[in-house]
Amino acid sequence: MHSTLIVARMHPGSGEDVARLFGDFDRTEMPHLMGTRRRQLFHYRGLYFHLQDFDADNGGTRIEQARNDERFIRISEDLKPHIEAYDPATWRSPADAMATRFYDWEAGA
Repeated sequence: MHSTLIVARMHPGSGEDVARLFGDFDRTEMPHLMGTRRRQLFHYRGLYFHLQDFDADNGGTRIEQARNDERFIRISEDLKPHIEAYDPATWRSPADAMATRFYDWEAGA
């Protein structure tokens, strides 16, 4: 499994709206098309954390293909009133907001 963590800023009081938008999105076939196995959203003191687990690290090919889907484009637009880039000066795509893992541990089988 491959995970990504996107860090951004979330407007106060937007949690319910953001959860609703992703709930609607996740009821479509889009998670399957992207290979998403699990999505978790967190907030802390104005920050937004979007943790997504995928079937496998496929170089982002499935996500890149999904980015052209109208549902992906629509949720990106619908989130704009609620979520903004952590650093707008450097943000060009979600890849610019992804945290870098520097430690990983799993319980033994």
